[in-house]
Amino acid sequence: MTAENIPSTDALLTKAKELYAATFNGEPVTHAAMAPGRVNLIGEHTDYNAGFVFPMALPLATVIVGSKTDGNVSRVKSFSEDGIVEFDVKAIQPGQEPFWANYIKGAIANFHDQEALVNFNAVIISSVPQGGGVSSSAALEVSMYTFLESLTGSKAASDDKKALACQKAEHDYAGMPCGIMDQFISVMGKKNYAVLIDCKDLSVRKVEISDPSLAILITNSNVKHKLTGSEYPSRRNACFEAAKILGIPSLRELDSNKLQENRDKFNEVTYKRISHVVSEIERTSKAADALESKNYKLFGELMNASHDSLRDDYEVSCAELDQLVDIARKVEGVYGSRMTGGGFGGCTVTLLTKDSAEKVMKSISEEYKGNPTFYLCQPSNGASILI
Repeated sequence: MTAENIPSTDALLTKAKELYAATFNGEPVTHAAMAPGRVNLIGEHTDYNAGFVFPMALPLATVIVGSKTDGNVSRVKSFSEDGIVEFDVKAIQPGQEPFWANYIKGAIANFHDQEALVNFNAVIISSVPQGGGVSSSAALEVSMYTFLESLTGSKAASDDKKALACQKAEHDYAGMPCGIMDQFISVMGKKNYAVLIDCKDLSVRKVEISDPSLAILITNSNVKHKLTGSEYPSRRNACFEAAKILGIPSLRELDSNKLQENRDKFNEVTYKRISHVVSEIERTSKAADALESKNYKLFGELMNASHDSLRDDYEVSCAELDQLVDIARKVEGVYGSRMTGGGFGGCTVTLLTKDSAEKVMKSISEEYKGNPTFYLCQPSNGASILI
């Protein structure tokens, strides 16, 4: 088995234009935008704890095309969904069906220039796998927000504000209390660079990944367990409650020694959750330094430790992800492998030599009990207006 052929942004744009013409009686496209998905190399469940995350934008992207329309109705067609969603941009309401449309409605409701909004017809197409832990939701929110910037001619005051508006869209309209990482990297990604984001002060540090001998393999387990909807908020709330008990603003202020000193304040499960967050924040900072100095061996070891902590302490992995990681780690040329995203299914990310990629994919195809999908990726650019 080989890696999937990832369509270029131009190819997605062409396909979206064709669907738009078929959907809206040949009406021409006058505005278009894109935003990428992301893979987090390390730093899982640390963003809502004001810690460090280390993602990169992917060549997998969501493209939105469309045009202004008269009247009080917007019509949006998604290539991956049945039917056309209709609404008025001046009367957006959360919690309506179909659920996927809440992501775009949230972006509209949180657009910085409400006065400039006008109704439109639009088509959405995406190469970002849904439910794969590579942030299809943020790609959808950010692409819609960027499309609105093109449609209205009004740009967000800063990348920070744009990302925060899209995060609020997910909180308020999709009901998912996500951290800032996904929207930040979808907005700010840069070709050939991973981005270390300090979620405490929102500062960023770009770390180059351009070594021609290196590859990043994303393996989609193609499973998603239903626990995600309840388990993510429960862990997030446990972290907030722990910080409150310790009298600190977030678990970012805690180190391993202080945690050990306060062990008796928590039950075993909560202690394990906090242990993951504290150790993961430390690992992520070290990992950025290791990658910058091209110490791939150390970076891989930190990736492995991250997965083991997510499996054993945070308990958000699953049998399929563990199997994918175990198979990859046995192949010569693999530096490290871990689950990526919220957990309970989705994808793994593996840092390896380019020469070993085919062997890893072959081993997984032969040994993995499921039906995997592979993507060989390099860091890509963030959101942009296409037309």
